[in-house]
Amino acid sequence: MKDTQTLHKEQKVTATTMRITGSEAIIRCLLAEGVDLLYGYPGGAIMPVYDELFKFRDQIHHVLARHEQGATHAAQGYARISGKVGVAIATSGPGATNLITGIADAQIDSTPLVCITGQVASHLLGSDAFQETDIIGISTPVTKWNHQITKASQIPEMIAKAFYIAKSGRPGPVLIDITKDAQFEEFDFSYEKCKGVRSYNPVPKIDIDDVKAAALLINSAKKPFIVWGQGVILSKAENELMAIIEKAGIPAAWTILGASAVPTAHPLNVGMVGMHGNYAPNVLTNDCDLLIAIGMRFDDRVTGNLETYAKQAKIIHFEIDPAEVDKNVKTDVAVLGDAKESLSKLLPLLKTNTHTEWHQKFKDLYAIEYEKVIKDDLYPTKEGLTMGEVLKEINLHTQGNAAIVSDVGQHQMIACRYAEFTTTKSNITSGGLGTMGFALPAAIGAKMSAPERDVVAIIGDGGFQMNIQELGTIFQQKVPVKIVVLNNEFLGMVRQWQQLFFDKRYASTEMTNPNFVAIAKGYYIEAQKVTKRADLKNAVAKMMAFEGPYFLEVAVEKEDNVFPMIPSGASVSDVRLE
Repeated sequence: MKDTQTLHKEQKVTATTMRITGSEAIIRCLLAEGVDLLYGYPGGAIMPVYDELFKFRDQIHHVLARHEQGATHAAQGYARISGKVGVAIATSGPGATNLITGIADAQIDSTPLVCITGQVASHLLGSDAFQETDIIGISTPVTKWNHQITKASQIPEMIAKAFYIAKSGRPGPVLIDITKDAQFEEFDFSYEKCKGVRSYNPVPKIDIDDVKAAALLINSAKKPFIVWGQGVILSKAENELMAIIEKAGIPAAWTILGASAVPTAHPLNVGMVGMHGNYAPNVLTNDCDLLIAIGMRFDDRVTGNLETYAKQAKIIHFEIDPAEVDKNVKTDVAVLGDAKESLSKLLPLLKTNTHTEWHQKFKDLYAIEYEKVIKDDLYPTKEGLTMGEVLKEINLHTQGNAAIVSDVGQHQMIACRYAEFTTTKSNITSGGLGTMGFALPAAIGAKMSAPERDVVAIIGDGGFQMNIQELGTIFQQKVPVKIVVLNNEFLGMVRQWQQLFFDKRYASTEMTNPNFVAIAKGYYIEAQKVTKRADLKNAVAKMMAFEGPYFLEVAVEKEDNVFPMIPSGASVSDVRLE
Protein backbone atom coordinates (compact mmCIF):
# COMPACT_ATOMS: atom_id res chain seq x y z
CA MET A 1 0.00 0.00 0.00
CA LYS A 2 1.31 3.45 -0.97
CA ASP A 3 1.99 5.95 1.79
CA THR A 4 0.05 9.22 1.94
CA GLN A 5 3.01 11.37 0.78
CA THR A 6 3.43 9.30 -2.40
CA LEU A 7 -0.29 9.47 -3.15
CA HIS A 8 -0.31 13.25 -2.77
CA LYS A 9 2.71 13.53 -5.06
CA GLU A 10 1.09 11.38 -7.76
CA GLN A 11 -2.17 13.33 -7.53
CA LYS A 12 -0.27 16.63 -7.96
CA VAL A 13 1.52 15.33 -11.08
CA THR A 14 -1.73 14.02 -12.57
CA ALA A 15 -3.44 17.32 -11.96
CA THR A 16 -0.77 19.37 -13.71
CA THR A 17 0.14 17.17 -16.70
CA MET A 18 -1.46 16.80 -20.11
CA ARG A 19 -0.49 14.80 -23.17
CA ILE A 20 0.45 17.22 -25.95
CA THR A 21 2.92 17.64 -28.79
CA GLY A 22 6.31 19.24 -28.38
CA SER A 23 5.25 22.23 -30.45
CA GLU A 24 2.25 22.90 -28.22
CA ALA A 25 4.51 22.47 -25.21
CA ILE A 26 6.77 25.24 -26.52
CA ILE A 27 3.84 27.66 -26.63
CA ARG A 28 2.62 26.65 -23.19
CA CYS A 29 6.14 27.12 -21.80
CA LEU A 30 6.24 30.64 -23.24
CA LEU A 31 2.87 31.43 -21.73
CA ALA A 32 4.04 30.13 -18.36
CA GLU A 33 6.98 32.54 -18.57
CA GLY A 34 4.63 35.45 -19.20
CA VAL A 35 5.45 35.86 -22.89
CA ASP A 36 2.70 37.60 -24.80
CA LEU A 37 4.77 39.06 -27.64
CA LEU A 38 7.45 37.53 -29.82
CA TYR A 39 9.18 38.24 -33.10
CA GLY A 40 10.02 35.79 -35.83
CA TYR A 41 9.86 34.37 -39.32
CA PRO A 42 8.38 30.97 -40.24
CA GLY A 43 9.92 28.17 -42.27
CA GLY A 44 9.84 24.42 -42.73
CA ALA A 45 11.68 23.24 -39.61
CA ILE A 46 9.70 25.50 -37.26
CA MET A 47 6.31 25.12 -38.95
CA PRO A 48 4.74 22.90 -36.26
CA VAL A 49 5.38 25.66 -33.70
CA TYR A 50 3.81 28.26 -35.99
CA ASP A 51 0.76 26.02 -36.36
CA GLU A 52 0.38 26.11 -32.59
CA LEU A 53 0.99 29.88 -32.52
CA PHE A 54 -2.00 30.20 -34.84
CA LYS A 55 -4.13 28.28 -32.34
CA PHE A 56 -2.90 30.47 -29.44
CA ARG A 57 -3.01 33.77 -31.33
CA ASP A 58 -5.42 35.26 -28.79
CA GLN A 59 -2.78 34.78 -26.04
CA ILE A 60 0.53 35.38 -27.82
CA HIS A 61 1.00 38.08 -30.43
CA HIS A 62 3.52 37.02 -33.05
CA VAL A 63 5.14 39.82 -35.04
CA LEU A 64 6.25 38.83 -38.51
CA ALA A 65 9.58 40.56 -39.09
CA ARG A 66 10.86 40.96 -42.61
CA HIS A 67 14.23 39.43 -41.76
CA GLU A 68 15.33 37.26 -38.86
CA GLN A 69 17.99 39.81 -37.86
CA GLY A 70 15.17 42.33 -37.56
CA ALA A 71 13.36 39.90 -35.25
CA THR A 72 16.31 39.72 -32.86
CA HIS A 73 16.82 43.50 -32.79
CA ALA A 74 13.10 44.01 -32.18
CA ALA A 75 13.29 41.53 -29.32
CA GLN A 76 16.28 43.51 -28.00
CA GLY A 77 14.34 46.77 -28.12
CA TYR A 78 11.47 45.09 -26.28
CA ALA A 79 13.82 43.74 -23.60
CA ARG A 80 15.76 46.97 -23.13
CA ILE A 81 12.62 49.02 -22.43
CA SER A 82 10.62 46.45 -20.46
CA GLY A 83 13.37 44.70 -18.54
CA LYS A 84 11.74 41.42 -19.57
CA VAL A 85 13.18 38.65 -21.73
CA GLY A 86 12.78 39.28 -25.45
CA VAL A 87 11.84 36.28 -27.60
CA ALA A 88 12.74 35.61 -31.24
CA ILE A 89 11.92 32.54 -33.28
CA ALA A 90 13.19 31.24 -36.63
CA THR A 91 13.54 28.18 -38.77
CA SER A 92 16.69 26.15 -39.37
CA GLY A 93 19.56 26.90 -41.73
CA PRO A 94 19.54 30.48 -43.01
CA GLY A 95 16.72 31.42 -40.66
CA ALA A 96 18.84 30.44 -37.68
CA THR A 97 22.07 31.95 -38.99
CA ASN A 98 20.29 35.25 -39.69
CA LEU A 99 19.70 35.53 -35.94
CA ILE A 100 23.40 35.49 -35.13
CA THR A 101 24.18 39.22 -35.46
CA GLY A 102 21.35 40.15 -33.11
CA ILE A 103 22.37 37.42 -30.68
CA ALA A 104 25.98 38.63 -30.69
CA ASP A 105 24.75 42.19 -30.13
CA ALA A 106 22.65 41.04 -27.18
CA GLN A 107 25.55 39.09 -25.71
CA ILE A 108 28.00 41.98 -25.58
CA ASP A 109 25.30 44.44 -24.43
CA SER A 110 23.91 42.10 -21.73
CA THR A 111 20.38 41.93 -23.16
CA PRO A 112 18.16 39.01 -22.08
CA LEU A 113 16.91 37.09 -25.13
CA VAL A 114 15.55 33.61 -25.68
CA CYS A 115 15.88 32.55 -29.31
CA ILE A 116 14.13 29.40 -30.48
CA THR A 117 15.13 27.76 -33.75
CA GLY A 118 13.70 24.82 -35.59
CA GLN A 119 16.06 22.08 -36.73
CA VAL A 120 15.90 19.17 -39.15
CA ALA A 121 14.66 15.85 -37.76
CA SER A 122 17.08 14.18 -35.37
CA HIS A 123 17.79 11.24 -37.68
CA LEU A 124 19.04 13.73 -40.29
CA LEU A 125 21.45 15.58 -38.01
CA GLY A 126 24.94 15.59 -39.47
CA SER A 127 23.79 14.52 -42.94
CA ASP A 128 23.88 17.98 -44.56
CA ALA A 129 20.13 17.82 -44.96
CA PHE A 130 18.19 20.66 -46.58
CA GLN A 131 18.50 23.80 -44.44
CA GLU A 132 20.62 22.06 -41.81
CA THR A 133 23.27 24.08 -40.02
CA ASP A 134 25.02 23.42 -36.74
CA ILE A 135 23.46 26.45 -35.05
CA ILE A 136 24.63 25.22 -31.63
CA GLY A 137 28.24 25.28 -32.80
CA ILE A 138 27.78 28.60 -34.59
CA SER A 139 26.06 30.34 -31.68
CA THR A 140 28.20 29.01 -28.83
CA PRO A 141 30.66 31.96 -28.81
CA VAL A 142 27.85 34.56 -28.76
CA THR A 143 25.32 33.06 -26.33
CA LYS A 144 25.22 32.90 -22.57
CA TRP A 145 24.00 29.32 -22.97
CA ASN A 146 22.54 27.15 -25.72
CA HIS A 147 21.07 23.68 -26.06
CA GLN A 148 19.69 21.36 -28.72
CA ILE A 149 16.51 19.41 -27.98
CA THR A 150 15.84 16.11 -29.75
CA LYS A 151 13.10 14.72 -27.50
CA ALA A 152 9.80 16.44 -26.69
CA SER A 153 10.13 15.51 -23.02
CA GLN A 154 13.19 17.80 -22.75
CA ILE A 155 11.28 20.92 -23.81
CA PRO A 156 9.81 22.13 -20.48
CA GLU A 157 13.01 21.78 -18.49
CA MET A 158 15.24 23.33 -21.16
CA ILE A 159 12.97 26.30 -21.88
CA ALA A 160 12.56 26.99 -18.16
CA LYS A 161 16.34 26.87 -17.83
CA ALA A 162 16.71 29.16 -20.85
CA PHE A 163 14.56 31.90 -19.34
CA TYR A 164 16.26 31.63 -15.97
CA ILE A 165 19.76 31.90 -17.44
CA ALA A 166 18.82 34.71 -19.85
CA LYS A 167 17.45 37.02 -17.16
CA SER A 168 19.48 36.12 -14.06
CA GLY A 169 22.70 37.76 -12.96
CA ARG A 170 24.32 39.53 -15.89
CA PRO A 171 21.63 39.01 -18.55
CA GLY A 172 22.31 37.66 -22.00
CA PRO A 173 20.98 35.68 -24.96
CA VAL A 174 20.15 31.98 -24.90
CA LEU A 175 19.40 29.80 -27.92
CA ILE A 176 17.29 26.64 -27.90
CA ASP A 177 17.40 24.51 -31.07
CA ILE A 178 14.55 21.97 -31.41
CA THR A 179 14.43 19.20 -33.97
CA LYS A 180 11.29 18.82 -36.04
CA ASP A 181 10.50 15.34 -34.78
CA ALA A 182 10.64 16.63 -31.19
CA GLN A 183 8.07 19.25 -32.18
CA PHE A 184 5.69 16.54 -33.45
CA GLU A 185 6.30 14.01 -30.67
CA GLU A 186 3.67 13.70 -27.90
CA PHE A 187 4.53 13.48 -24.21
CA ASP A 188 3.04 14.14 -20.78
CA PHE A 189 3.57 17.88 -20.29
CA SER A 190 4.03 19.75 -17.03
CA TYR A 191 5.93 22.97 -16.40
CA GLU A 192 7.87 24.35 -13.49
CA LYS A 193 9.89 27.55 -13.63
CA CYS A 194 13.61 27.17 -13.10
CA LYS A 195 14.92 28.63 -9.83
CA GLY A 196 18.54 27.60 -10.04
CA VAL A 197 21.12 25.70 -12.06
CA ARG A 198 23.86 23.60 -10.52
CA SER A 199 27.31 25.25 -10.73
CA TYR A 200 25.78 28.50 -12.02
CA ASN A 201 25.99 31.35 -9.49
CA PRO A 202 24.44 34.38 -11.23
CA VAL A 203 24.80 36.87 -8.36
CA PRO A 204 27.94 36.74 -6.20
CA LYS A 205 27.42 37.21 -2.48
CA ILE A 206 28.51 40.64 -1.35
CA ASP A 207 31.48 40.81 0.99
CA ILE A 208 30.69 43.61 3.45
CA ASP A 209 34.41 44.11 4.09
CA ASP A 210 34.81 45.10 0.43
CA VAL A 211 31.97 47.60 0.78
CA LYS A 212 33.62 49.07 3.88
CA ALA A 213 36.95 49.31 2.06
CA ALA A 214 35.22 51.14 -0.80
CA ALA A 215 33.55 53.55 1.63
CA LEU A 216 36.89 54.29 3.30
CA LEU A 217 38.46 55.24 -0.04
CA ILE A 218 35.47 57.37 -1.05
CA ASN A 219 35.36 59.23 2.27
CA SER A 220 39.07 60.07 2.10
CA ALA A 221 39.16 61.04 -1.59
CA LYS A 222 39.65 64.67 -2.58
CA LYS A 223 38.75 64.22 -6.26
CA PRO A 224 36.44 61.20 -6.57
CA PHE A 225 34.79 60.44 -9.90
CA ILE A 226 32.01 57.94 -10.74
CA VAL A 227 31.60 56.28 -14.13
CA TRP A 228 28.44 54.20 -14.35
CA GLY A 229 27.25 51.82 -17.02
CA GLN A 230 24.22 49.75 -17.95
CA GLY A 231 24.65 47.57 -14.89
CA VAL A 232 22.93 50.31 -12.89
CA ILE A 233 19.86 50.07 -15.15
CA LEU A 234 19.85 46.27 -15.29
CA SER A 235 19.91 46.02 -11.50
CA LYS A 236 17.33 48.82 -11.09
CA ALA A 237 19.81 50.75 -8.96
CA GLU A 238 19.04 54.22 -10.33
CA ASN A 239 17.73 55.56 -7.00
CA GLU A 240 20.66 54.14 -5.07
CA LEU A 241 23.15 55.70 -7.49
CA MET A 242 21.38 59.05 -7.24
CA ALA A 243 21.43 58.92 -3.44
CA ILE A 244 25.16 58.17 -3.40
CA ILE A 245 26.24 60.94 -5.78
CA GLU A 246 24.05 63.44 -3.94
CA LYS A 247 25.19 62.48 -0.45
CA ALA A 248 28.88 62.24 -1.27
CA GLY A 249 28.83 65.08 -3.82
CA ILE A 250 30.62 63.03 -6.47
CA PRO A 251 30.60 64.07 -10.15
CA ALA A 252 29.29 61.17 -12.22
CA ALA A 253 29.56 60.31 -15.91
CA TRP A 254 28.04 57.55 -18.00
CA THR A 255 28.86 55.11 -20.75
CA ILE A 256 26.43 55.15 -23.67
CA LEU A 257 24.50 52.14 -22.34
CA GLY A 258 24.28 53.74 -18.91
CA ALA A 259 22.69 56.93 -20.25
CA SER A 260 19.32 57.91 -18.71
CA ALA A 261 19.91 56.18 -15.34
CA VAL A 262 20.39 59.68 -13.93
CA PRO A 263 18.49 62.58 -15.55
CA THR A 264 20.57 64.50 -18.06
CA ALA A 265 19.92 67.80 -16.29
CA HIS A 266 21.04 66.61 -12.85
CA PRO A 267 23.81 68.96 -11.65
CA LEU A 268 26.08 66.04 -10.69
CA ASN A 269 25.66 64.39 -14.10
CA VAL A 270 28.79 65.59 -15.90
CA GLY A 271 28.20 63.86 -19.24
CA MET A 272 29.41 60.94 -21.31
CA VAL A 273 32.81 59.27 -21.28
CA GLY A 274 34.39 57.58 -24.26
CA MET A 275 35.71 58.23 -27.73
CA HIS A 276 33.12 60.93 -28.51
CA GLY A 277 32.19 61.70 -24.92
CA ASN A 278 32.31 65.03 -23.18
CA TYR A 279 35.58 66.89 -22.75
CA ALA A 280 35.57 67.26 -18.94
CA PRO A 281 34.86 63.67 -17.85
CA ASN A 282 37.40 62.30 -20.32
CA VAL A 283 40.20 64.70 -19.41
CA LEU A 284 39.54 64.54 -15.67
CA THR A 285 39.60 60.75 -15.67
CA ASN A 286 43.35 61.25 -15.67
CA ASP A 287 43.16 63.81 -12.85
CA CYS A 288 40.85 62.19 -10.29
CA ASP A 289 42.35 60.51 -7.24
CA LEU A 290 39.59 57.89 -7.04
CA LEU A 291 37.69 56.33 -9.95
CA ILE A 292 34.50 54.47 -8.97
CA ALA A 293 33.23 52.23 -11.76
CA ILE A 294 29.66 50.97 -11.30
CA GLY A 295 28.16 48.38 -13.63
CA MET A 296 30.55 49.06 -16.49
CA ARG A 297 33.25 46.91 -18.03
CA PHE A 298 36.06 49.31 -19.00
CA ASP A 299 35.46 48.92 -22.71
CA ASP A 300 38.27 50.15 -24.98
CA ARG A 301 36.02 52.92 -26.34
CA VAL A 302 35.81 54.23 -22.76
CA THR A 303 39.39 53.74 -21.64
CA GLY A 304 41.43 54.62 -24.71
CA ASN A 305 45.05 53.64 -24.14
CA LEU A 306 45.08 51.41 -21.05
CA GLU A 307 48.72 52.30 -20.41
CA THR A 308 47.68 55.84 -19.52
CA TYR A 309 44.14 55.31 -18.19
CA ALA A 310 43.61 56.73 -14.67
CA LYS A 311 47.06 55.61 -13.55
CA GLN A 312 47.11 58.27 -10.83
CA ALA A 313 43.86 57.05 -9.25
CA LYS A 314 42.72 54.33 -6.92
CA ILE A 315 40.09 52.17 -8.63
CA ILE A 316 36.88 50.78 -7.13
CA HIS A 317 34.83 48.43 -9.30
CA PHE A 318 31.21 47.50 -8.47
CA GLU A 319 30.47 44.53 -10.74
CA ILE A 320 28.19 41.50 -10.93
CA ASP A 321 30.38 39.48 -13.31
CA PRO A 322 33.67 38.30 -11.74
CA ALA A 323 35.14 37.85 -15.23
CA GLU A 324 35.10 41.63 -15.74
CA VAL A 325 37.09 42.45 -12.61
CA ASP A 326 40.76 43.16 -13.40
CA LYS A 327 40.16 42.10 -17.02
CA ASN A 328 41.19 45.46 -18.49
CA VAL A 329 41.85 47.76 -15.53
CA LYS A 330 43.47 46.65 -12.28
CA THR A 331 41.27 47.51 -9.30
CA ASP A 332 42.18 48.41 -5.73
CA VAL A 333 38.79 47.35 -4.36
CA ALA A 334 36.31 45.12 -6.18
CA VAL A 335 32.78 44.82 -4.81
CA LEU A 336 31.15 41.80 -6.41
CA GLY A 337 27.36 41.55 -6.40
CA ASP A 338 24.18 43.12 -7.67
CA ALA A 339 24.62 46.90 -7.94
CA LYS A 340 21.35 47.73 -6.21
CA GLU A 341 22.28 45.70 -3.15
CA SER A 342 25.92 46.83 -3.16
CA LEU A 343 25.06 50.51 -3.38
CA SER A 344 22.39 50.13 -0.71
CA LYS A 345 25.03 48.79 1.67
CA LEU A 346 27.48 51.52 0.68
CA LEU A 347 25.17 54.51 1.18
CA PRO A 348 25.00 54.59 5.02
CA LEU A 349 28.79 54.30 5.23
CA LEU A 350 29.43 57.46 3.21
CA LYS A 351 30.08 60.89 4.65
CA THR A 352 28.20 63.92 3.34
CA ASN A 353 30.43 65.99 1.07
CA THR A 354 30.38 68.59 -1.72
CA HIS A 355 33.82 68.67 -3.44
CA THR A 356 33.12 72.22 -4.67
CA GLU A 357 36.57 72.92 -6.14
CA TRP A 358 36.62 69.56 -7.91
CA HIS A 359 33.23 70.25 -9.47
CA GLN A 360 34.46 73.60 -10.72
CA LYS A 361 37.06 71.86 -12.86
CA PHE A 362 34.26 70.03 -14.69
CA LYS A 363 32.37 73.30 -15.19
CA ASP A 364 35.47 75.06 -16.53
CA LEU A 365 36.17 72.33 -19.08
CA TYR A 366 32.50 72.19 -20.08
CA ALA A 367 32.68 75.89 -20.89
CA ILE A 368 35.59 75.19 -23.26
CA GLU A 369 33.69 72.35 -24.93
CA TYR A 370 30.58 74.51 -25.27
CA GLU A 371 32.46 77.29 -27.05
CA LYS A 372 34.45 75.01 -29.36
CA VAL A 373 31.90 72.26 -30.10
CA ILE A 374 28.44 72.35 -28.51
CA LYS A 375 27.42 75.87 -29.52
CA ASP A 376 28.06 75.21 -33.20
CA ASP A 377 26.36 71.80 -33.05
CA LEU A 378 23.15 73.08 -31.46
CA TYR A 379 23.03 76.70 -32.67
CA PRO A 380 24.84 76.68 -36.02
CA THR A 381 25.35 79.82 -38.07
CA LYS A 382 26.49 78.06 -41.24
CA GLU A 383 24.03 77.30 -44.02
CA GLY A 384 23.93 73.50 -43.73
CA LEU A 385 21.85 71.67 -41.14
CA THR A 386 23.66 69.91 -38.29
CA MET A 387 22.70 66.64 -36.65
CA GLY A 388 22.87 68.35 -33.26
CA GLU A 389 20.18 70.91 -34.07
CA VAL A 390 17.84 68.11 -35.13
CA LEU A 391 18.27 66.51 -31.69
CA LYS A 392 17.69 69.91 -30.08
CA GLU A 393 14.33 70.24 -31.86
CA ILE A 394 13.33 66.71 -30.86
CA ASN A 395 14.21 67.48 -27.22
CA LEU A 396 11.89 70.49 -27.27
CA HIS A 397 8.95 68.23 -28.11
CA THR A 398 9.79 65.18 -26.00
CA GLN A 399 10.87 67.11 -22.87
CA GLY A 400 13.26 64.26 -22.13
CA ASN A 401 10.48 61.67 -21.78
CA ALA A 402 10.97 59.81 -25.07
CA ALA A 403 12.95 56.67 -25.70
CA ILE A 404 15.65 57.46 -28.24
CA VAL A 405 16.73 54.46 -30.32
CA SER A 406 19.89 55.15 -32.28
CA ASP A 407 21.72 53.19 -34.92
CA VAL A 408 25.52 53.21 -35.25
CA GLY A 409 27.73 55.99 -36.57
CA GLN A 410 28.05 59.75 -36.28
CA HIS A 411 24.33 60.21 -35.65
CA GLN A 412 24.57 57.71 -32.77
CA MET A 413 27.24 59.75 -31.02
CA ILE A 414 25.28 62.96 -31.61
CA ALA A 415 22.10 61.33 -30.27
CA CYS A 416 23.87 60.01 -27.18
CA ARG A 417 25.57 63.37 -26.56
CA TYR A 418 22.57 65.64 -27.02
CA ALA A 419 19.40 63.66 -26.29
CA GLU A 420 17.84 64.78 -23.03
CA PHE A 421 16.53 62.14 -20.64
CA THR A 422 14.36 62.36 -17.55
CA THR A 423 13.40 58.66 -17.43
CA THR A 424 15.55 55.55 -17.13
CA LYS A 425 15.68 52.93 -19.92
CA SER A 426 15.47 55.69 -22.52
CA ASN A 427 18.70 55.32 -24.52
CA ILE A 428 18.48 52.23 -26.71
CA THR A 429 21.49 51.67 -28.95
CA SER A 430 24.00 49.05 -30.03
CA GLY A 431 27.00 49.57 -27.78
CA GLY A 432 29.61 46.85 -27.81
CA LEU A 433 29.02 45.28 -31.21
CA GLY A 434 28.18 48.51 -33.03
CA THR A 435 25.57 46.95 -35.32
CA MET A 436 24.40 49.08 -38.22
CA GLY A 437 20.78 48.26 -38.96
CA PHE A 438 19.93 47.97 -35.24
CA ALA A 439 17.71 51.02 -34.74
CA LEU A 440 14.72 50.50 -37.03
CA PRO A 441 13.73 47.03 -35.74
CA ALA A 442 14.80 47.86 -32.16
CA ALA A 443 12.46 50.87 -32.23
CA ILE A 444 9.62 48.52 -33.18
CA GLY A 445 10.24 46.35 -30.13
CA ALA A 446 10.70 49.37 -27.87
CA LYS A 447 7.42 50.95 -28.94
CA MET A 448 5.47 47.69 -28.68
CA SER A 449 6.90 47.21 -25.19
CA ALA A 450 6.03 50.74 -24.07
CA PRO A 451 3.14 52.00 -26.23
CA GLU A 452 2.52 54.89 -23.86
CA ARG A 453 5.95 56.40 -24.58
CA ASP A 454 7.20 58.33 -27.59
CA VAL A 455 9.85 56.28 -29.37
CA VAL A 456 12.12 58.12 -31.81
CA ALA A 457 14.60 56.25 -33.98
CA ILE A 458 17.67 58.26 -35.01
CA ILE A 459 19.33 56.59 -37.99
CA GLY A 460 21.96 57.36 -40.62
CA ASP A 461 21.39 56.85 -44.31
CA GLY A 462 23.76 53.86 -44.28
CA GLY A 463 22.30 52.01 -41.30
CA PHE A 464 18.75 52.71 -42.42
CA GLN A 465 19.29 50.70 -45.60
CA MET A 466 20.66 47.70 -43.74
CA ASN A 467 17.22 46.81 -42.35
CA ILE A 468 14.99 49.12 -44.39
CA GLN A 469 12.64 46.20 -45.03
CA GLU A 470 11.35 46.48 -41.46
CA LEU A 471 9.23 49.40 -42.67
CA GLY A 472 6.96 46.57 -43.76
CA THR A 473 6.72 45.33 -40.17
CA ILE A 474 5.88 48.85 -39.00
CA PHE A 475 3.16 49.14 -41.63
CA GLN A 476 1.60 45.72 -41.01
CA GLN A 477 1.71 46.06 -37.21
CA LYS A 478 0.78 49.77 -37.27
CA VAL A 479 3.61 50.61 -34.85
CA PRO A 480 3.59 54.41 -34.33
CA VAL A 481 7.35 54.95 -34.17
CA LYS A 482 8.97 58.18 -35.32
CA ILE A 483 11.84 57.55 -37.73
CA VAL A 484 14.43 60.25 -38.32
CA VAL A 485 17.09 59.63 -40.96
CA LEU A 486 20.00 62.07 -40.81
CA ASN A 487 21.22 61.91 -44.38
CA ASN A 488 24.73 63.13 -45.15
CA GLU A 489 25.13 60.87 -48.18
CA PHE A 490 28.14 59.23 -46.58
CA LEU A 491 29.01 56.41 -44.25
CA GLY A 492 29.76 59.32 -41.98
CA MET A 493 31.86 57.86 -39.17
CA VAL A 494 34.10 55.94 -41.55
CA ARG A 495 34.40 59.05 -43.72
CA GLN A 496 35.42 61.09 -40.65
CA TRP A 497 38.24 58.66 -39.95
CA GLN A 498 39.25 58.74 -43.61
CA GLN A 499 39.38 62.53 -43.45
CA LEU A 500 41.37 62.71 -40.23
CA PHE A 501 43.69 59.72 -40.59
CA PHE A 502 43.71 58.67 -44.27
CA ASP A 503 44.29 62.01 -46.04
CA LYS A 504 40.67 62.32 -47.20
CA ARG A 505 40.79 59.15 -49.30
CA TYR A 506 37.04 58.51 -49.20
CA ALA A 507 37.21 54.89 -50.26
CA SER A 508 33.74 53.34 -50.66
CA THR A 509 32.03 55.65 -48.16
CA GLU A 510 30.03 58.00 -50.40
CA MET A 511 26.41 56.90 -50.70
CA THR A 512 24.19 57.26 -53.76
CA ASN A 513 20.87 57.03 -51.98
CA PRO A 514 17.35 56.30 -53.22
CA ASN A 515 14.29 58.46 -52.61
CA PHE A 516 13.73 57.55 -48.96
CA VAL A 517 10.47 59.48 -48.72
CA ALA A 518 9.05 57.60 -51.71
CA ILE A 519 10.09 54.28 -50.15
CA ALA A 520 8.44 55.15 -46.85
CA LYS A 521 5.27 56.22 -48.65
CA GLY A 522 5.41 52.95 -50.56
CA TYR A 523 4.93 51.29 -47.18
CA TYR A 524 2.00 53.68 -46.52
CA ILE A 525 3.97 55.59 -43.89
CA GLU A 526 3.61 59.37 -43.74
CA ALA A 527 6.89 60.94 -44.79
CA GLN A 528 8.64 64.27 -45.33
CA LYS A 529 12.12 65.54 -46.27
CA VAL A 530 13.75 68.68 -44.85
CA THR A 531 16.62 70.42 -46.58
CA LYS A 532 16.39 73.92 -45.05
CA ARG A 533 16.71 75.13 -41.47
CA ALA A 534 13.58 77.23 -41.80
CA ASP A 535 11.51 74.06 -42.30
CA LEU A 536 13.02 71.94 -39.54
CA LYS A 537 10.99 73.16 -36.56
CA ASN A 538 7.59 72.64 -38.17
CA ALA A 539 8.63 69.28 -39.62
CA VAL A 540 9.66 67.92 -36.22
CA ALA A 541 6.47 69.30 -34.65
CA LYS A 542 4.34 67.63 -37.33
CA MET A 543 6.15 64.31 -36.86
CA MET A 544 5.78 64.31 -33.08
CA ALA A 545 2.10 65.26 -33.23
CA PHE A 546 1.23 62.60 -35.82
CA GLU A 547 -0.65 59.65 -34.32
CA GLY A 548 0.78 56.91 -36.52
CA PRO A 549 4.28 56.01 -37.72
CA TYR A 550 6.14 58.88 -39.36
CA PHE A 551 9.31 59.12 -41.43
CA LEU A 552 11.38 62.31 -41.47
CA GLU A 553 14.51 62.65 -43.60
CA VAL A 554 16.80 65.54 -42.78
CA ALA A 555 19.56 66.43 -45.23
CA VAL A 556 22.53 67.41 -43.06
CA GLU A 557 25.97 68.68 -44.02
CA LYS A 558 27.93 66.03 -45.88
CA GLU A 559 31.30 66.47 -44.18
CA ASP A 560 30.45 67.45 -40.62
CA ASN A 561 32.54 65.70 -37.98
CA VAL A 562 31.69 64.60 -34.45
CA PHE A 563 33.83 66.16 -31.75
CA PRO A 564 35.22 65.82 -29.12
CA MET A 565 37.11 62.78 -30.30
CA ILE A 566 39.74 60.56 -28.75
CA PRO A 567 41.75 59.01 -31.59
CA SER A 568 42.01 55.24 -31.47
CA GLY A 569 44.85 54.20 -29.16
CA ALA A 570 45.23 57.65 -27.63
CA SER A 571 44.90 58.58 -23.97
CA VAL A 572 41.51 59.74 -22.70
CA SER A 573 43.11 63.06 -21.82
CA ASP A 574 44.29 63.57 -25.43
CA VAL A 575 40.88 64.77 -26.55
CA ARG A 576 40.54 66.56 -29.88
CA LEU A 577 38.00 69.37 -29.98
CA GLU A 578 38.52 70.03 -33.69
